[in-house]
Order: sequence, then structure tokens, then C-alpha cells
Amino acid sequence: MMTLGSDVSGLSTTAASAAARGLSIVVPVYNEAAGLALLHERLIGLARTLRQRYGLASEVVYVDDGSADTTLSIARTLKADALDVQVVSLSRNFGKEAALMAGLDHARRGAVLFMDGDGQHPPTLVEKLVGHWIDDGYDVVYTAKAHRDNEPFLRRLAVHGFYALINYGARQKIPEDAGDFRLLSPRAAAALKQLPERNRFFKGLASWIGFRQIRVDYEPAPRAHGVTTFSAGRLVGLSIEGLTSFSVAPLRFASLFGVLLAVGAFLFGLTILWEVLTTGKQVPGYPSLVIGLMTIGGVQLIMIGIVGEYIGKILSELKARPIYFVAEHSEKHADETTTASASERTSPERTAAE
Repeated sequence: MMTLGSDVSGLSTTAASAAARGLSIVVPVYNEAAGLALLHERLIGLARTLRQRYGLASEVVYVDDGSADTTLSIARTLKADALDVQVVSLSRNFGKEAALMAGLDHARRGAVLFMDGDGQHPPTLVEKLVGHWIDDGYDVVYTAKAHRDNEPFLRRLAVHGFYALINYGARQKIPEDAGDFRLLSPRAAAALKQLPERNRFFKGLASWIGFRQIRVDYEPAPRAHGVTTFSAGRLVGLSIEGLTSFSVAPLRFASLFGVLLAVGAFLFGLTILWEVLTTGKQVPGYPSLVIGLMTIGGVQLIMIGIVGEYIGKILSELKARPIYFVAEHSEKHADETTTASASERTSPERTAAE
């Protein structure tokens, strides 16, 4: 009999099963050559701490998302000391969502932790996240900025408006200010892997799967090097991508706006009719006609654009292109002194064609 759900209850969150399976740390990297070695040293220290406290075996999966600098060559030289090391190189820059999915697909331990490679996600906080998973039994432990007091008012207003819009009418809300720095238990990671869509919004999907979730506030550290590649224009694009991939709120607002405009036009027509009947004067209509046509035309173009975004998503899903392609995959084991041979291959796995 065909089932439309999935049973992941066999993947326990108990301390014993956690220690047996371990933790995979997924780190997407893009032009992070300057700070990658330092980050890896910090992860080695973290792995030793987790093994000492929880008996937890660890691995790190570096996903190079088409870097243009020496990130990949540096990643190949990182030592497997206290934790296994995988280096997954994508064939080009597919974007962070695809890199996260590639890391999730290659993770071999039970639980999966996602963190950025720019040093702003402190490895020292990971021990607390692991504690919520193993000691307290939470399946999703996500982090969020403690505050945005140091950001401009307009940026804070835009962020608040984004989450208000994407959560409009949603049964499972996305926590405001939650980031990609989060830990998934084995069953939560297994559930996330089974979501088939190619237009992915990781924050939304990680909330949608449910299970026991807990928020951990933190202060992001300053970037270890360089500047962020996320410009204002790119952030707007990512916001539109997230909205149209995860929510139908824009369509609902377009419909509501159309209804309000139609009601306004109807009431405006009634006022003109009332003035003609009561005074016998006809209102000169050129200015009001032009303004009305421009308003209606503008609203129609906006609605067409919104619908077009969703049609584009449907087309992308129907094409069923891979989310990413792996050009190279190498791995080192902590109990080995040599590197497993890097295999230059095209991965048959799922990937993102944006």
C-alpha cells in the first residue's frame, strides 16, 4: 500500500545511540581561504571536547561552492586529527542552499550540525547545542541573533516585515532571526533529506519538519577575515527566493490587494454617480481616469510578476535538474595517516540547478 508519510521513529535521540553514531559538521565555504585553517584548528579542539564529554565521534564536511581562490587546495591539506575530514567540491557556484544539501547528503554520522565558514558561528557554542540534543532530547537546536541593536533601523524593519510576511497564514512558523547555524538529530536530518523540492529554503524546511525544537540566542562573532559577499541586492533576491519557495503569502496579498482596489473603484464610481444624480454636474474625468489606469496597470504588473515567480518555481521543479554536481570528493579518517584518494567524478546524487 502506498504511504504519503515517512516513519523516522526508529532513529533514537538517546545519549547511547548518539555516541554510537556521532556528529557530522557541515561547513559550506566560498572564498574562505584566509580563515579556513584557523577554523579547522578550532573544530579539532571542539571534536576532542565532544569525545571527552559525550564519547561522540565527529567528522567535518567542507563543501566548496565553486570558490575562485585557494579554498579548495587548502581544504585538501587539512589534517584528520580527532575528527574525520571530507572535502566536497561542487562543479560551480550553486549557492548556499545547494551547498547545505550537498553537505547533508554526504554526512555519514547520525546528527548533523550546519555552520558557516567565515568564523561568525563560534565552535565554542556547539557544545551547548549538542547538550540540548543529547541531554535534553531536542531534535532541532537552532541559533538566533540575540538582538539587532547594531543594525540600521530600515534593515531591522525589513527583516521583521520579511518574517511577518512569510509566516502569514503558515501553520508552522519560522522563528524570527533564526539562522542556518543549527543542529539536527538523526531523525530530523533523515526527515530533511526526504523533502524533494529543488527550490529550497533551509530555514523554512528545518522548521517545517517539526519535532522538538529549541532556540539558543547568541552574539555572532566578527568576521575572521574579508567582507561579506551578501550585498543589499543579493539579500533582497534571497528574500524573494525564500518567500516564493516556502510561502504563498505573496499570492494571498496580491489577491487581497486586487479585492481592495476593486472595492475602491466601485465606491469611487458610486460617488460620481451620486454627484451626477444630486447636482446634475458631471465631473471632468481626464485626471481621475489617467490616475486610475496607471494604478490598475501598476497593480496588474505587480501581480503578474508575483505569479511569474511561482510559475518559474513550478517550471524548475518540472525540469527536475539536480541541485548540485560534485566535481571532486576526498576524505581522510582520523585513525589514518594517509588521505583517501580523491575521486574526480560527476556525482549522480541530487543537486541544485538553482
